[in-house]
Amino acid sequence: MAELENLETHERLRQQVEASNYISRDLSWLQFNYRVLDQAKHIDRSIFDRLKFLAITASNLDEFCTIRLGSLYNYLDYGKERVDYSGLREETYRKYLLTEVQRFVKDTSDYYVQKLKPLFASQGFIIQQYVDLSVEDTKKVNDYFQSIIFPMLTPMVFDNYHTFPILMNNRLLFGVVTKAVGESQNPVKISFIQVPHNLPRFFELNNGGTIQFVAIEDIIRHNVHHLFRNIDIQSVNLFRINRNGDFTLDETDEIESNFLDELRTKLRQRRTGRVVRLEVQGEPDPWMMRLLKIQWDLDEFNISHIPQESLIDFTGLNQIVGHKEFKTKRSQIPAPIRPLNFPESGTQDLFEVLKQRDILLHHPYNSMEPVIELLEKAADDPYTLSIKITIYRVAKDSRITNALLRAAENGKHVSVLFEVKARFDEENNLREAQRLQKAGCFVIYGVNSLKTHTKLMLIVRKDEDDKVYRYVHLSSGNYNEVTSRLYVDVGLLTTKEVYAQDVSEFFNVITGHSQPFAYRNLITSPRDMRIQLCNLVKKEAEHAKQGLPSGIVIKFNSLQDKELIDELYAASQAGVKIKLIVRGMCCLRPGRKGLSENIEVRSIVGEYLEHSRIYYFHNAGEPKLYIGSADAMVRSFDRRIESLFMLEDDFLKKQAINNLYYNLKDNVNAYVMNEDGTYKVKELNGEQPFNIHKEFFRVTREKVAQAKLF
Repeated sequence: MAELENLETHERLRQQVEASNYISRDLSWLQFNYRVLDQAKHIDRSIFDRLKFLAITASNLDEFCTIRLGSLYNYLDYGKERVDYSGLREETYRKYLLTEVQRFVKDTSDYYVQKLKPLFASQGFIIQQYVDLSVEDTKKVNDYFQSIIFPMLTPMVFDNYHTFPILMNNRLLFGVVTKAVGESQNPVKISFIQVPHNLPRFFELNNGGTIQFVAIEDIIRHNVHHLFRNIDIQSVNLFRINRNGDFTLDETDEIESNFLDELRTKLRQRRTGRVVRLEVQGEPDPWMMRLLKIQWDLDEFNISHIPQESLIDFTGLNQIVGHKEFKTKRSQIPAPIRPLNFPESGTQDLFEVLKQRDILLHHPYNSMEPVIELLEKAADDPYTLSIKITIYRVAKDSRITNALLRAAENGKHVSVLFEVKARFDEENNLREAQRLQKAGCFVIYGVNSLKTHTKLMLIVRKDEDDKVYRYVHLSSGNYNEVTSRLYVDVGLLTTKEVYAQDVSEFFNVITGHSQPFAYRNLITSPRDMRIQLCNLVKKEAEHAKQGLPSGIVIKFNSLQDKELIDELYAASQAGVKIKLIVRGMCCLRPGRKGLSENIEVRSIVGEYLEHSRIYYFHNAGEPKLYIGSADAMVRSFDRRIESLFMLEDDFLKKQAINNLYYNLKDNVNAYVMNEDGTYKVKELNGEQPFNIHKEFFRVTREKVAQAKLF
C-alpha cells in the first residue's frame, strides 16, 4: 500500500513538473545520461564500445551526485530555501529527483545483465564468478589474494571503543557484520574494509582461450574469513557511497598563499563530505543498513539497490574495454584531415601562413597540432617576445605546459592564468601551475570568486623586419591534446588586429585592473554577455515583426539561464524560427502551444563529445556568428570569465554555418526533444543516414559553399 501511495505521489509530482514552462536542470541532465546509455544499446557497435558508453554513464552519475545532488544538500542540511525550475521545494524535489536516479540505476543494471552480459563469451571473455572457477584457477586467484590483496586490507571495526571510520568517496567498500561467540554485551559488530583502488578491478585468467575476468570484490568476499579469525561472520555486504563534493571558495583580496591553502583544505573536505547516495549490492544486512542510515542521515530515497548478478561501478569495465587483446575490436579514430583554410603541410611556416589568412580549426576532425606547433615554435623562436594564455584543463603530460616552461627558460615573458578551480582537475592544475611559477612564468591562480573558463592565447612576435605581429588563438575547447581527439570543438588562429586588440584588452582585464570601454569582436562575461545575447535575440524578434527575414540557430552544451530562455520564448511568439542543438541539459520547453511553437531542440550524442558553442543570428540576411567557451547558464554569465568572438572572414563564417547545417542534418546521432523534456531518436523518414561524426571527415570547400540555414 505504501509503495502504491509513493507511485501515486510521484505521478502527481510529475504532472506538476511538466506544468512548468521551465524544465528542471537536474531532471534534464538525467535525460542526457539516458541518451548516453542509449549509445550502449547500439547493436552495430562492438561490445567493447558499448561497455565504454556504459562506463561513461556511471562516471557521469558519480559527478552528478557529487556536485548536483551535493548542491541540493547544501540547501537541505543548512535550512536554506530553494525552489527548483519545476516549482518543487527542497525536500519534495529531493525525493522526486532521487526516485528518478534510482530508476536510471535500475534501467542501467537491467540492460547490462539482460542484454550485454550474455554477449561476453562470444567476444572472447567472460566475467567469471569465484564459485564457478576450476580448482586450478581458484588456487591462482587465492594466491593472488594472499600475496597482493590481503596485505593491503585493513578491517576498521565500529563499536563502543572505536569511532565510525571515514570511508572513501566513490570506492568499493565492504561492511562485514560479525558476532563473537560467548560475548554477552554487544556481541554483534561491524567492520569496514576498503577495496584497494590502486589494484586492477579484475584479476585476469588467460589459459589460451576465453579470458576470464574475476572481480576483485568477488575475490575478497570469498577470502574475507582470513581477516576475521575465530569470529562468526554474519554477513558480508558490498556497497559504495557518493559524498557531497560541491564547495565554493570564500576568496578575499588577501595574499595568494591563503587562497591556495583554502583550496587544499576544500579538496580534503570533499573526501569527507556528507554522504548523499548509497549503492548496495544484493540483499544487504538489515542491521547494517539501519546503522548506515542513522550514521549518514539517509533514507530509502538515497539508496540504489544493485542486483547481485550486476556490478557496482561500471567504470571498472574500462579495464576490459582497454585490454590489449581487444584493441582491433574497438572502434578506431580516423586520422584527422587538414583544415580547409590550411591545406598545406610540411614546409609551410605557420607564422607566415597566419599573416596571410585566418584558420578555423574543427576538432577532432582537424588535429590540434597547429595550435601546439605555434606555441612550441614560439617557445624556441628568437623573435618571440611574450606569450599569454588561459588554461582550464590540460593533459597529464602536457605539451602545452612543457612549451610554456621552455619559453620561460628561453627568456620569453610568459603569463599564465591557470584556473586551479577547474572541477576535479584542481590538484593537477595546482601542481602544473606551481611548476610554471617556479620556472619563472607569471602565474595567476584565477580571478577572485570567478572561474576562468575562457580559452585564449596571445603570442607577441617581433619579425625580422622589426614589425610586431600578434598571433591569437580563441577556442571553445581546452588546451588539452588528449581530449581534443575525442571532444568536438572549434577554434580560430589569426593575426588580425581586431582580434589581437580585443584579446590584449581582455588579458589586461583578467590579469590586471582594467575596464575597456568596448570590444570590437568579443562578448565577455560577467561583463555583458547575457544582455548582449538577449539583445541579439530581441533583434531577431523585431525583424520578424517587421516582416524581415529572421532566424536563430545555436549549438551549445547547456541552456539554463531563465532570462535568455524568456527572450527565446518571446522571439518564438514573434515568429522567429529557432533551432537549438543542446548536447546536455536544456531547461527550455520546446513546442508548447502559445509559448514556444517555433522552437525546435535536438541533441547530438555519439562517438565524440559535442563541446563546441556556435551562436548564429540571421540578422536580416547579414548573419552574425559567434564562437567561444560559453554555454547559456547562470554560472557562465554571472560567475565565470567567458568569451564569445564574432567571425569576420566570409569563408570561415560559411564553415561555421556548415557546421550548424550538418548538425541539423544528422539523423544518426540526433535526438529530438519533446515538450515534456523527454527525447526521441530522430527518425530517418526515408532519408539516407547522415552521421556528422563521419561526414566532417569528408567535408570540402565545395560542400561548405553550399551550406544554408534559412
